Amino acid sequence: MEEHEIVIGLEVHAELLTESKMFCGCSTKFGSAPNTQICPVCAGLPGTLPVINGKAVELALKAAIALKCRPASFSRFARKHYFYPDLPKNFQISQFEEPLAEGGYLSIEGRTIRIKRIHMEEDAGKLLHSEDEGSFSSVDLNRSCVPLIEIVTEPDIRSSFEAEKFLASIKRILEYLEVSDCNMEEGSLRCDANISVRKKGDEAFGVKTEIKNMNSFKAVRKALDYEARRQISQLKKGEKLRQETRLWNDGLQITEGMRSKEEAHDYRYFPEPDLVPFTVDSSWTERITAMVGELPVQRKERFIKDYSLSDYDAEVLTAGKDTADYFEKCAAGYPNPKLLANWIMGDIAALLKSHKTDICDSPVGPESLVRIASMIEEGKITGSIVKKALQESFDTGIAPEKIIAEKNLAQIHNEDRINAVIKETVEENPKAVQDYKNGKEQAVSFLIGQIMRKTSGQANPAILKKNLLEYLKEIK
Repeated sequence: MEEHEIVIGLEVHAELLTESKMFCGCSTKFGSAPNTQICPVCAGLPGTLPVINGKAVELALKAAIALKCRPASFSRFARKHYFYPDLPKNFQISQFEEPLAEGGYLSIEGRTIRIKRIHMEEDAGKLLHSEDEGSFSSVDLNRSCVPLIEIVTEPDIRSSFEAEKFLASIKRILEYLEVSDCNMEEGSLRCDANISVRKKGDEAFGVKTEIKNMNSFKAVRKALDYEARRQISQLKKGEKLRQETRLWNDGLQITEGMRSKEEAHDYRYFPEPDLVPFTVDSSWTERITAMVGELPVQRKERFIKDYSLSDYDAEVLTAGKDTADYFEKCAAGYPNPKLLANWIMGDIAALLKSHKTDICDSPVGPESLVRIASMIEEGKITGSIVKKALQESFDTGIAPEKIIAEKNLAQIHNEDRINAVIKETVEENPKAVQDYKNGKEQAVSFLIGQIMRKTSGQANPAILKKNLLEYLKEIK
């Protein structure tokens, strides 16, 4: 590929996080039985009239402003005509000449990827294919009319890695602003890619191929790499490339021809007669801009500056808005943000994952984490006790500090109690004592571990180690 340059443009479709569909009141909930969330409007029955979902427009504007696009002062919907079995009206309500916003950008790895436009449209239904003998296909219209935005880039992307990073950044922003849940497995984030190759130094674009059916970021990267190699190979053989649409076959790890696109498809766009145009005035734009607020990249930079966190820690903590909010609530009440970050990214994150719980629903609220962090610092409890209390908190829903109090799990400072356990443990482990006498320092760690086990992790570590060493020295 040294002689050639790869040119990539992306079309990113994201379903908007609304409770009802784009032009009717049907639910957008994923996973319901086929055709249980439809009405005459989204089923495309004659005589029905669509009504614009205001929440969908608001979410689309949030995405546009976050991606530095210019919202159009005048925007309207259009009919995009094509036939497909899961498109009940035989046209899709989309936008064409008057999209919602244009002219944005997103910086990736020091490069600027321009965004040509963001427009709104309704999603199509879904075909369900039977694998039984005498196979057939059926149509599920639950997804029909679900609100979408399409983010169209300029052909500024120059590698599959850059394409993947762009998609990851878009996903992060849309999730952060609660514009979309971006669940690729459920189809709420999808991507088509246009790719061509040209000799390095050439200004003219090569013949492009559109790639569809990529269901993960990994698939996008692999499909683009494969297609780049395929096109370069054909050019080196002197073969002519043709403009076409190809599908990514994840099983075979190849792209396969779907249809030729020698000429641009005529969708016969015309303004949607049943929907009035809408305007986006300055007051609306200002209100949405205030709602967008601080974006993940900006918040990450502030976390590094204000809380002295590493780049990695700040990246993890700002990956989701709820996690970033949780951390900031904790940091407002505790002077050691690094310790809080460690607990949030470590034990809290692991427990959230194992219990399939979001941090905003965690039984360990910010106040609880601050309390137990303070107790650790004050020497009232040990880290091992906290781990047990956190686990029980997630299992029962009871706050960890309450568990510690009710079960009397506070750290043991009483030297007589600690010394009694030291004496007992030393008598039970003569080999470890002899190893220590022979200069094996790890024997001390072994004995400390045994004592901690006997005290359920409650012995004060500093007192324990000091008194143990003194006791060992006295043994002849």
